[in-house]
Amino acid sequence: MAAMLHSVGVTSASVTSNKFTAFSINSLPVIRSESRTVSFAINGTRKTGKVTTKAVATQAENPTSAASKPGHELLLFEALREGLEEEMDRDPRVCVFGEDVGHYGGSYKVTKGLADKYGDLRVLDTPIAENSFTGMAVGAAMTGLRPIVEGMNMGFLLLAFNQISDNCGMLHYTSGGQFTIPTVIRGPGGVGRQLGAEHSQRLESYFQSIPGIQMVACSTPYNAKGLMKAAIRSENPVVLFEHVLLYNLKERIPDEEYILSLEEAEMVRPGEHVTILTYSRMRYHVMQAAKTLVNKGYDPEVIDIRSLKPFDLYTIGNSVKKTHRVLIVEECMRTGGIGASLTASINENFHDYLDAPIVCLSSQDVPTPYAGTLEEWTVVQPSQIVTAVEQLCKQ
Repeated sequence: MAAMLHSVGVTSASVTSNKFTAFSINSLPVIRSESRTVSFAINGTRKTGKVTTKAVATQAENPTSAASKPGHELLLFEALREGLEEEMDRDPRVCVFGEDVGHYGGSYKVTKGLADKYGDLRVLDTPIAENSFTGMAVGAAMTGLRPIVEGMNMGFLLLAFNQISDNCGMLHYTSGGQFTIPTVIRGPGGVGRQLGAEHSQRLESYFQSIPGIQMVACSTPYNAKGLMKAAIRSENPVVLFEHVLLYNLKERIPDEEYILSLEEAEMVRPGEHVTILTYSRMRYHVMQAAKTLVNKGYDPEVIDIRSLKPFDLYTIGNSVKKTHRVLIVEECMRTGGIGASLTASINENFHDYLDAPIVCLSSQDVPTPYAGTLEEWTVVQPSQIVTAVEQLCKQ
């Protein structure tokens, strides 16, 4: 354990290739692919950088053309593991707590092989006691470690809500700044395929209300790795949401080290007629709907908000000022969901730029049914997105 407490200096470097451009944000390299230049504010200072304009993970690709591209292909769960492994190599204070994270490799194999490489103290199998091992992670962070808590399912972490809320989120404030809690809380969530109500929960809004917590949601292998590394390096507690149906998504990512900002949205598709804000799995429902909308003559702008707390109101606001119409698409519940908070933020900050009321498509306020056909009815589908955009653009 003494070796785990050893402090390691953080180094960063900018790297450039023909495909990827890197720049520094707060001394951390950030890489974007197929990007456009914009300016944005960080810590009150306006900087210029690049924001991704096309980042939809490809499902199938010609093997010959894929082999000629720089980088390497990974599934989303493998990208999470690669980011985690790089950070464990870089900093011996990084450790993992959770059920079956050790030699079994985690319920979705994100930690596969890490126990063999780093030992049982740094990749610690725990009993089925979420409140206990989450509290242990908070204590470890207070004493200098950088723990990562894996929930076998995000719904199980409701058992640790007291530790996440009263301790993880508040101890920096209630200790008068004496302690920082650099903890990552991550795991699978969202509606799967007939996993039943308890294993199909969308809990983003539960954690959004906790003071002191940052939240991000990954949607591609590229941003999964970049957000994982950023969350581990953050001095704040970070909740990283992973969707259970995206783990086997494949994408080519850079060979060079990169890290993403925890507070930036991603411009997935620029457009002129309507701003569509989404995140996680719904990104792909939106992009499927976008193909239909383009064929019908509409030009939607699609933004993956990624940062669920705080919202990137700079990127969102610039889009609203351009399109004057907003559609929010989420898998979270309608009542008190992420969409409700986002709607309030846009109305408070950009009401004068809106030509129509904000429309929010959310999951129904019911427990997720086990039957597949009923399960599908509870979640927003691409056809509903197309209809909503058509109605919104008529106003």
